[in-house]
Amino acid sequence: MDALIRSEIFLLMLVLGVFLFGVFLYKKTKITLLQPLLTSMLLLIPFLKWTNIDYDTFYQQTRILNFMLGPSVVALGFVLYEQIGHIKGNVLSILTAVFVGSFVGIVSVVLIAKWLGADALLMSSLAPKSVTTPIAISLAEKSGGVPALTATFVVICGIFGGMVGPVVLRRFGFKSSIAKGLAMGAASHAMGTARALEMGALEGAISGLAIGIMGIMTAFMIPVVEWLF
Repeated sequence: MDALIRSEIFLLMLVLGVFLFGVFLYKKTKITLLQPLLTSMLLLIPFLKWTNIDYDTFYQQTRILNFMLGPSVVALGFVLYEQIGHIKGNVLSILTAVFVGSFVGIVSVVLIAKWLGADALLMSSLAPKSVTTPIAISLAEKSGGVPALTATFVVICGIFGGMVGPVVLRRFGFKSSIAKGLAMGAASHAMGTARALEMGALEGAISGLAIGIMGIMTAFMIPVVEWLF
């Protein structure tokens, strides 16, 4: 038992240390490709392969970090509360934007997957790619997808959106802080919100709001899309 506890503590410290190193590296270089999550993956995966630590063992011994995903999303509510004045009068616009984002996000990935010859299992795993991990895994389980595969797609989507999202928004000339926050949160969940917070407090708050609304709307929309396609 003592050996198991020491192993869990070691892996937790390792994961946190690697992530903090990634944060330090990103802040020093400001290179988009050096996102902390991506850097952490590139360092941790070779280490786990080298030490022969399988995924199930790693997942079980770092489960507290997975548990904290939910509370961390809820904690964004405090940032949202501080910016509540900017949301009043924009409720309908926010709900409409997230609804369209949820619908387009699900339909586009399902149609592309179907066009490429993917089976129902893969499409069910791909459909919730744009919501935060705990919600995405739950939706994948209920729709017949593979939770582990869904989690992978969520991470890839988050990293990609976090890297290219701000560039795309700048290139298309978006000026509204609310629009930028909604785009980042609805498309790239937690990673998008982390980048949105770098843009500003309002962008980060709206992005956090978009994560929650996106999760609710996606939960209702996936069964409808699966029925249609």
